[in-house]
Amino acid sequence: MKSGIWATITNILDRGLQLLMIAILARMLTPADFGLLGIALLTLTAFKRFSNIGFDQALIQNASGNVDDYLNTYWSIEILRGLLLAGILALIAPLVAGFFGEPRATPVLRVIALTPLLLGLRNPGIVYFKKNLEFHKQFVYTMSGSVTNFAVALSVALATQSVWALVLGYVASDAARMLASYAVHGYRPWPDFDVEIARDLFGFGKWITGSESVYFLINQGDDAVIGWLLSAASLGLYQVAYQFAKAPATEISQIISSVAFPAYSKLQDDIPALRSAFYQTLQVTIVIAFPASVGIAVVAPTFVKAVFGTDWLPMVPVMQLVAVYGLLIALGSTYSPVWKALGRPDYMVKLGAFRLVVTALIIVPVTREFGIVGAAAAVLGVYVFPVMPIDVYLVIKSVETSLGRLLREVSYPAVASLLMGGVVLWLQATLSLPWVFLELLVLVAAGGAVYGTAVLVFETQLNWGLRETLRNFAGAI
Repeated sequence: MKSGIWATITNILDRGLQLLMIAILARMLTPADFGLLGIALLTLTAFKRFSNIGFDQALIQNASGNVDDYLNTYWSIEILRGLLLAGILALIAPLVAGFFGEPRATPVLRVIALTPLLLGLRNPGIVYFKKNLEFHKQFVYTMSGSVTNFAVALSVALATQSVWALVLGYVASDAARMLASYAVHGYRPWPDFDVEIARDLFGFGKWITGSESVYFLINQGDDAVIGWLLSAASLGLYQVAYQFAKAPATEISQIISSVAFPAYSKLQDDIPALRSAFYQTLQVTIVIAFPASVGIAVVAPTFVKAVFGTDWLPMVPVMQLVAVYGLLIALGSTYSPVWKALGRPDYMVKLGAFRLVVTALIIVPVTREFGIVGAAAAVLGVYVFPVMPIDVYLVIKSVETSLGRLLREVSYPAVASLLMGGVVLWLQATLSLPWVFLELLVLVAAGGAVYGTAVLVFETQLNWGLRETLRNFAGAI
C-alpha cells in the first residue's frame, strides 16, 4: 500500500501539471494547434505500441529479485528500436501529413521523432522502480519530465503562441527523464546482446506486444478516424475533451497497473490472498472513480465555459460520454493486473481484438454522420456491450469470486454518486451567479458534500467496510 501512496502522488502531480498546462495553453492556442500535435503523437504512439516487445513487463513479472543479467540486452534492443523508429518517423512525416490533409504536421512529426531515441537511451535499471515497488524513485523520474514539459511549453507559448510550445515541451520532457534515469538509479548499462536472454524475455513479452498493439487501435483508433474524416481542429477538441473527462480514470488505471501488477505477481500462487488484494484495490478504485466520473459528466457545460471559454463548447457532449466510459475503464483497470500476474496476458489480447473488430464496424459511419460526438458514443457503446460482460466473467473466474459480491462492492459508491449527480444537476439548473467560475466551485463543493455524506451513511449503517481499507491505506504512509 505504501507504494500505492507514492504512485498516487506521482500520477496526481504529473496529470495535474499536464491538465493545468493544457488549460492555460487553450487560452493562447487554437484547437487546431492541439490537433497538429495530436496527429504527430498518434503516429508516434502507433509505432511505439506496435514495436513494444514488452521486455520491461517480463522483467517485472520475473520471480527473481535480481534481473541485472537481463538489463544490457534489454538496453541494447531499446536503443536499436529507438534509432529505427526515429528514422522511420522522419521519413514518413510527409506521407502522414498528406493522409490527414495537414501539411503543417510534417515538421512537427520530424521533431517529435527524436523522442523514441531519448527513451531508448534511458537507464534500464529503472525497471527496478516498479519491480521492487520503489515508487519514491519513480516519482523523481516521472516528475523531472513533467516539470520540464510545463516550464518549456509555457515559455515557448509566451514567445510564439504556436504549436511549437506543445512540441518542444514534449521533447524536453523525455530528454529530462532520460537524464534523471541515470541520476536516480546506479546501474550503468553496456551494449550487449544475449540470444537466450532475448528469447526468454520474448516468451512473455510477445503477449504484451499484442496487447499494446490491439489496445492502441482501441484507445486511439477513434483519434485516427476523426483526424482523417474531419479536421485537426475537431481532433484537438476531441483529444482535449478526452484528457480532462477521462483524467480520473486514466490516473486510477495507471496507479492500478503500476502497483497492482507487481504486487499481485507476488501472490500468484495464493488465490485467496490475491482475491483479498483484488477487492481492496477495487474498493479504493471505485470510491474515487464513481464520483469523479459522474461529477465530470454533470458539470461539463459549466466547466468548459469557466476553464476554456466558449470556443471550446462543442466538446461538452464528448466530455459527458467520455466521463462514463472513463468510469468503466477505471473498473476494468482492476482486472488486467490480475490476468498478467496469473500469466494470462493473452486474455487482454483476445478481448481487445474482439472489441477492436466490433468498434471498427461502426465507428466510421457513425463519425461521418454525427462527428466527434458519434465517435465517442461508438467507443462507449461497444465497451458496455458486449465487452464488459466478458471482462466481468473472466475476473470472477480468475480470483474465484461471485458476481453478487462484485456487484455489492460496486453498488455503494454507485448509489452515492447518483445522489450527488442529482443534487448537482438541480443546482446547475437553478443557480444564477455572476461569475461562471464561482458557479463551478459551488457545484463541485456541493457535490463533494453530498457524496461524502452518503458514503458516511453507508459505512456506518450498512457495514460497507471502507473504513478498514482506508485505515490500512493510511497506515502505510
